[in-house]
Amino acid sequence: MLDSEFRLFQKMIYDTAGINMTGAKKALVSGRLAKRLRDLNLTSYAEYFALLKNGDNGEQQIAIDLLTTNETYFFRESKHFDFLRDEILPRFKTGARRVWSAASSSGEEAYTLSMVLSEHCPVKEWAIVGTDISTQVLDKARLAQYPMGRADKIPKKYLKEYCRKGVGNQSGTFIIANELRSRVEFVHANLKSDLTRLGSFDVIFLRNVLIYFDLETKKQVVENVCQQLKPGGFLIIGHSESVNGITNYLTSVSPSVYQKAC
Repeated sequence: MLDSEFRLFQKMIYDTAGINMTGAKKALVSGRLAKRLRDLNLTSYAEYFALLKNGDNGEQQIAIDLLTTNETYFFRESKHFDFLRDEILPRFKTGARRVWSAASSSGEEAYTLSMVLSEHCPVKEWAIVGTDISTQVLDKARLAQYPMGRADKIPKKYLKEYCRKGVGNQSGTFIIANELRSRVEFVHANLKSDLTRLGSFDVIFLRNVLIYFDLETKKQVVENVCQQLKPGGFLIIGHSESVNGITNYLTSVSPSVYQKAC
């Protein structure tokens, strides 16, 4: 991949998803797109980019899927789920409640939330929405099936109650129980775009996403997300992230936990 070719994809992923890729990502971009060039019998990355710019939306989505990072696991940064259980859920006395996993990747965060709400939410009506810009990982999330090695962070009580061990040709995997899967909906969404179609939420998990954005994009994404947060609702971000100086909607209530003014 030539430097000039890398800059084309660098700008494309920034304009589309807001992700700021430095020059150090050139090898990653080259490696992830190489198979598409072979599959399409193209001789250069410039040819592939021209294909994308000619309006092939299906191929554009494949490129986005390949170039976005999707690292996640069950009960990641577990203190956030402790805060949800101990400080937020007890406030839910009446009404239907909604929680948003705003960069849900392959679904581990959304299903972790479903386990915690199933066990501790005081109201019976609750639902979870998971969104991601990658359709590929959303398909994996809807399957809700994972290698057994992914279960090591799930507390034994939850593992026994909400996960089903695969047998036969499904051996070595587990699947999330139907009663939780029915509470979780996965939707394709770009955090840079208008998100009003998703509705409003009591709690939003926007974790380990802002680190990929520059300041301008962070402000745009936080603005879009906060528009969907109910007054008095909570936004939870990654421990290494901050929204200080980015928005006036939120007040810090705990490390990486913010509340929207009522």
